Amino acid sequence: MNEILKQIGDLGIVPVIKIEDVDKAQPLAEAMCAGGLPLAEITFRTANAAEAIRRVAKNVPGMLVGAGTVITCEQVDRALDAGARFIVSPGFNEKVVQHCAKRGVPITPGCSSPSDFEHAIENGLEVVKFFPAEQCGGLKFIKAVSAPYSQLKFIPTGGINTKNLNEYLAFDKILACGGSWLAPADLVAAGDFAGIERIVREAVSLVLGFGIKHIGVNASDADASLRTAGSFADLLYADVKQGNSSNFAGSLVEVMKKPFLGANGHIALGVNSIPRALAYLAARGFEADMETAKYDDAGKLKTVYLRGEVGGFAIHLLKN
Repeated sequence: MNEILKQIGDLGIVPVIKIEDVDKAQPLAEAMCAGGLPLAEITFRTANAAEAIRRVAKNVPGMLVGAGTVITCEQVDRALDAGARFIVSPGFNEKVVQHCAKRGVPITPGCSSPSDFEHAIENGLEVVKFFPAEQCGGLKFIKAVSAPYSQLKFIPTGGINTKNLNEYLAFDKILACGGSWLAPADLVAAGDFAGIERIVREAVSLVLGFGIKHIGVNASDADASLRTAGSFADLLYADVKQGNSSNFAGSLVEVMKKPFLGANGHIALGVNSIPRALAYLAARGFEADMETAKYDDAGKLKTVYLRGEVGGFAIHLLKN
């Protein structure tokens, strides 16, 4: 898959932004980056779109900025000249798609029917925008068409919000979800970038789904592990579950049968998607220790430790 599209998939949310006042483009982009989402689709629904893209591309280098609502080849050229790194269109225009291919930029055209999907495949596309998502059948429709068009991934946009976002992202044919709720027009107009940063941070937290699954305790040997697990089980009104390398007190405490990672033990964090969590964590300086990775029968990553410790604890990521 194209590297830009892979980055979009790692982030999982594509903020769709309409810029009326070009002077607000840079602080808006900075607020989104501060909230943990360095991605924006700036739409060509205003005369300021190209200039807004130019300012963001020049002054917020950490932001992956693209152009949306692109319906002509001339708009493609203006967007790319301004610094856009991807193109999004509301419908499938073969001239625009082929022009993007000649310019070497990824495009996700809006598609909502089997005919659209076949045109996309004929033109060598791997990812399409499903628009308007909820009005065209939503996730049920995507699941239905994913059977005959299994080579495609989708970016549903239109009607996506915090209530249905994770339901969409849980389906493996969804690359990411687009939405305008991350930068409400009234907050942009008011210059309330702190408010936008808060909304973005909450959305990122929702996508990642971090939560403590259990605490790991290091014991000196198997006997000590069993005794310690028994004590925690008494405390928690739980049963001891004996395993090969550890004993659990209920589901909250794991006691290792010999010293393991972490001076003080480990903390297991549940996440909605381990690859997506690792992408976000990498941006904050955390690195996965892939030698500890384990995969399910389908070859998907189900558990991995991070390198290093936090407060003397190793950090263990598990799939929710």
